[in-house]
Amino acid sequence: MTGPGNRAADRAGTPTGNLAGELAVDPAVDPVAAVAHLSPATWEKANRRLVRKALAEFAHERLLVPRPLGDGRYAVRSDDGAVEYRFTATVLSLDHWHIGEITRRRTTGETEPPESLPLDALDLVVETRGSLGLSDEILPVYLEEISSTLASLAYKLTRRTAGADELAKAGFQEIEAAMTEGHPCFVANSGRIGYGVDDHHRYAPEAAAPVRLIWLAAHRDHCVFSCSGDIDYDRLTRDELGEETLARFAGTLAGLGLDMADYVLLPVHPWQWWNKLSVTFAAAVATRRLVCLGPGDDDYLPQQSVRTFFNAGAPSKHYVKTALSVLNMGFMRGLSAAYMEATPAINDWLAGLLRDDDVFRVTRLTIIRERAAAGYRDRLYESATRPHSPYRKMLAALWRESPVAGLEPGRRLATMASLLHTDEAGRSFAAALIERSGLPPEVWLRRYLDAYLTPLLHAFYAYGLAFMPHGENVILVLDGGAVERVIFKDIAEEIVVMDPDTDLPPGVRRIRADVPEEMRLLSIFTDVFDCFLRFLNAILATGGVLGEEAFWRTVAECAADYRRSAPHLAERFRRYDLFAETFALSCLNRLQLRDNRQMVDLADPSAALQTAGDLVNPIARFAPPA
Repeated sequence: MTGPGNRAADRAGTPTGNLAGELAVDPAVDPVAAVAHLSPATWEKANRRLVRKALAEFAHERLLVPRPLGDGRYAVRSDDGAVEYRFTATVLSLDHWHIGEITRRRTTGETEPPESLPLDALDLVVETRGSLGLSDEILPVYLEEISSTLASLAYKLTRRTAGADELAKAGFQEIEAAMTEGHPCFVANSGRIGYGVDDHHRYAPEAAAPVRLIWLAAHRDHCVFSCSGDIDYDRLTRDELGEETLARFAGTLAGLGLDMADYVLLPVHPWQWWNKLSVTFAAAVATRRLVCLGPGDDDYLPQQSVRTFFNAGAPSKHYVKTALSVLNMGFMRGLSAAYMEATPAINDWLAGLLRDDDVFRVTRLTIIRERAAAGYRDRLYESATRPHSPYRKMLAALWRESPVAGLEPGRRLATMASLLHTDEAGRSFAAALIERSGLPPEVWLRRYLDAYLTPLLHAFYAYGLAFMPHGENVILVLDGGAVERVIFKDIAEEIVVMDPDTDLPPGVRRIRADVPEEMRLLSIFTDVFDCFLRFLNAILATGGVLGEEAFWRTVAECAADYRRSAPHLAERFRRYDLFAETFALSCLNRLQLRDNRQMVDLADPSAALQTAGDLVNPIARFAPPA
């Protein structure tokens, strides 16, 4: 990237110095360089980290039951009892296992000394497959996902990324590319089944390699396009592509005797074109229902969600989310043309709700709207498949607002996933932010919770509305090191309205779901407490930044203050008690271990939940008087 576009990217924090740029040869092309990160030392280090996470999360979900040995030491044995893992651990709130040193040994008999074995995440899965409930059909695919996760982690461990203190002052995209963990709960969280090692170097977010999207022209007879009320197709394509590129595309079509007015322009992931569309939709290409126009002129950076791209050269332009027929964390990451059609209307409805509600305005919660969506509908595949088939999700795209355009002077952006990031020296990004803010840790935490938790509580109690507010779906707006406000994204695919009384326009009713009464508050207990705050608490507590009692007391005070501010919702607070003594342990890994190709039926997501008893609610003891 050169010229003015590169300077704009620098202001957005585009990372530099990635592994591909530092090697003498291109690892996306040279077969030897492509696997340079797979060395014995790095592989051992990656395995040690993933085995620690696997033991911790499988113990948390009660798939493995560590046996106490005394003095903070525990043991887990393989299904056949022949291999034993021993480790030190502290069990924190919400049954969070903070694991230290681990050894693995083969128990050879009563009279012979045990044989020391290297830590190997693949071996751990095979050794405990019965306890994990892995079927013969699921096991090999899960092993491939574990192997891919290890390879991705090994790659990240070889990159020279900034430490936590440097990242606390870095730009948005530098922070995005520096993330090493992925989803904190899922053990196999970087499966990306379908990617080759060359694709990893080209398209993985940690590679931070600029990508140019490929553009197709899809005939309007087979394509749907929808948009928000404040934009239209012509304005969108003109703003995103520019007149010169549009003229080039029109010339390509005219050279084939085709009129661009008969087509909708669609951006596609390069992997999707080379590996799927050019083959699976060959008939459409041959008959000019689809026409490949070649790459656009903008450089994009892949985000943590893999199939979403940030415009590195023009950061104020839209994100582009593309269909990607790659299996990752329990789903094929496609996009449905039919499903995308209602996306702008859903986003407009939610934006209006946030704008007109006093509590949302006070917390300054915003969303980055998905303003336009387009998708190709292949009648042959649609006639041959069910509605949620991957064959219906191969060619669609949406355009999402960039948070850069609305950023106030002096403010910076960071993915919320960064709060769970620790650097190679063990220093946490959250601790670095707290230090940079100059605030006492409890004050810093409360400001973050006021921005993040309060609007989630209000959405649930006032409207029966739940987001999917995990780290990758939330963007923090930072003032120095303090969280000033948050931005939610990935709206249309992730939000759900559980309250039948909430009024929804006809085009938005797709987001209403019939969730059993007793499961509704899990949208806070599981998605916020167990899947995010559990980890943030552990990082701050074990790092000596903020003790557990102070952490959860601050969470309780935030919740109690919101409850006091909304006396008109008293009946709903009684019905859905946030200070209940316990709540159900809903298990994400159990979903993936049961079916890692589609772990949830999107038509009825609550029916798929896997629970394993209850967790003690860490804020229950801080409940305010009734």
